[in-house]
Amino acid sequence: MKMCSSKLNCSFHASPPSLRYDPHSRPLSNLKPTFILAPCQRINNSCTTRFEVGFQTSLRRSRGDPARKIAAAAMLHQNPVVSDLIATGVSGTIALSILRFFAETTKRHVFDQKLNRKLVHISIGLVFMLCWPIFSSGRRGALFAAFTPGVNIIRMLLIGSGMWKDEATVKSMSRFGDRRELLRGPLYYALTITGACAIYWRTSPVAIAAICNLCAGDGVADIVGRRFGRQKIPYNKNKSIAGSVAMALAGFLASVGFMCYFASFGYVEKSWEMLLGFLVVSLASAFVESLPISTELDDNLTVTLTSILLGHLVF
Repeated sequence: MKMCSSKLNCSFHASPPSLRYDPHSRPLSNLKPTFILAPCQRINNSCTTRFEVGFQTSLRRSRGDPARKIAAAAMLHQNPVVSDLIATGVSGTIALSILRFFAETTKRHVFDQKLNRKLVHISIGLVFMLCWPIFSSGRRGALFAAFTPGVNIIRMLLIGSGMWKDEATVKSMSRFGDRRELLRGPLYYALTITGACAIYWRTSPVAIAAICNLCAGDGVADIVGRRFGRQKIPYNKNKSIAGSVAMALAGFLASVGFMCYFASFGYVEKSWEMLLGFLVVSLASAFVESLPISTELDDNLTVTLTSILLGHLVF
């Protein structure tokens, strides 16, 4: 490259990069600097060399990124606000349909009441999380997604306090048919889903771990423990070894499954470190759930707090 003469004055102009980063979209983990040195230009016996620094990511560099195409295809309308409104209606309808379905199975005695309650526990949160990609990226999409479980918080408060009569919901979501039970476990459950949406959202492995260990882990633990839990844990005769093992395994597998699911949209990046983090959180959640304090408080509360607190340390 032809360099400037030493007798000439050379000046360098740096044009700063212009970046717009959405913390809820795709992390800039593949950020790579790009340097452009323009040829020397002679202007009024002076030499001006233009030096530009830019940044590229694999997402911006390739418009044909499959994950980007999938995420764009998941949008329900070109207008993000309209798309979020439609997504809220769709996800709310799906959640309500699941609740109504299990309310009917309770009325018709299709399943045992305890099994029916755990099937609701497992399905509602995981199915709702499957709907997250139809919301837009950013804080607005997170808040729209949090609206549906947020409404369920109000619903639990109204039914649990007796202000709203709904015997089918009470029977499908309580252990002993007491409406006041909805002010504990079911309320904590709704608070967990709402907080995972509004605070962490789909780019955070903490949200994945919290919901998967609460829904899949805790739900499967009860089902397996009641059927195969003959050998009890020494420090808690109300819990079984089979149930605790099933909880750790189910929570871990569900977490890995949603890691792969969200990675296909570009929300998270699959890694062995994240997979190991999910294993640690699931094992810890299963251990805390087996402690007597979880029975005294509520395992929906203790499992959630364990997943979130430990998740902040390992992710």
